[in-house]
Amino acid sequence: MRETRQLPNSSFVRGSLPMSCAMCQQGSKMVLLVTGICGHDCYYCPLSSKKKGKDVTYADEKQVESDADVLFEARSIRARGTGITGGDPLMAMERTLHYIRLLKKAFGKKHNIHLYTATPDLKKIKLLAEAGLDEIRFHPPPEKWAGLEGTAYPEAIGLARALGMRAGIEIPAIPGLEGEIIQMAKAAEISGAQFVNLNELEFSEPNWDALLSRGFRIRGDTSCAVRGSEETALKILKGLEGKLIVHYCSSSFKDATQLRNRLLRRARNTAAGLEIITEDGTFLKGVIEIAEPEKMIRSLRRRYGIPAKLVRFDRAAGRVEIAAWVLEQLASEIPGAKFLVWEYPTADRLEVERQPL
Repeated sequence: MRETRQLPNSSFVRGSLPMSCAMCQQGSKMVLLVTGICGHDCYYCPLSSKKKGKDVTYADEKQVESDADVLFEARSIRARGTGITGGDPLMAMERTLHYIRLLKKAFGKKHNIHLYTATPDLKKIKLLAEAGLDEIRFHPPPEKWAGLEGTAYPEAIGLARALGMRAGIEIPAIPGLEGEIIQMAKAAEISGAQFVNLNELEFSEPNWDALLSRGFRIRGDTSCAVRGSEETALKILKGLEGKLIVHYCSSSFKDATQLRNRLLRRARNTAAGLEIITEDGTFLKGVIEIAEPEKMIRSLRRRYGIPAKLVRFDRAAGRVEIAAWVLEQLASEIPGAKFLVWEYPTADRLEVERQPL
């Protein structure tokens, strides 16, 4: 039997970590949500309300309006690959094929692309392979898990492998369904699946009520993970033998390792002269909120000789942004509401903390 290795943040893998997972761990994969539309309504779906059921496209946190947006985001994180997700990308097939071709043309054949789908459509799988998809991860709905061999998924897995793609299963580790998941994984392996990825089940705003109504509870005060999900993954690991790769990805791994590394990559590529990159991958900057921000900037540059790269007008927010160390030195001498601000280096620049000065 293959060796089981511990990964950061309580994750583990038996066998070789799938290449796409290794890239995600490094933060080097862009997440491309092609559409929020899906043909299934899984009660545990964590997709946010602004995306779920809506025909929208996002490259990481950036809403996509053009191909240029996708390429800009990929370059911003120096992406070595892309994970195409949804909803279900096969519900917007032409768009999905277009983005696979676009990314391969822009970044070359080595740009590794994997895709998640609940749709075992053989014609569409063939088209994905022809477009250049490297890996497909099937997500059968829970009612199919115990009897996978009687569905279209085994043939879909076999076709994907025959067409040169890596293929596997990715689902949440749901407490109480260990037996069904083991049955599904064994049937998938017989069909040619190379791995099963088990994600820690976690609470989110969209699935909160559905999970609570089914008796699931939060693991602890500092986590949104479901109690017992990690233990479920360990039971599944013990119940599976052979060459099938078993990878468990914890919710803390996604945040503390995968997301942090992607934020750091984007921060290093996009930081302005006035922004400090923190260890967590956030930007630290100074902010001045005042009635006439552009007038304030002219005054700061004239009176204190502050270089243009250390102070700017944030037109969208209507505020002055200034290097944190400069603002700390001048805070007592200038008017306005003054703050140190920490925000993600993402397209939406989500603010995570502010400290008044």
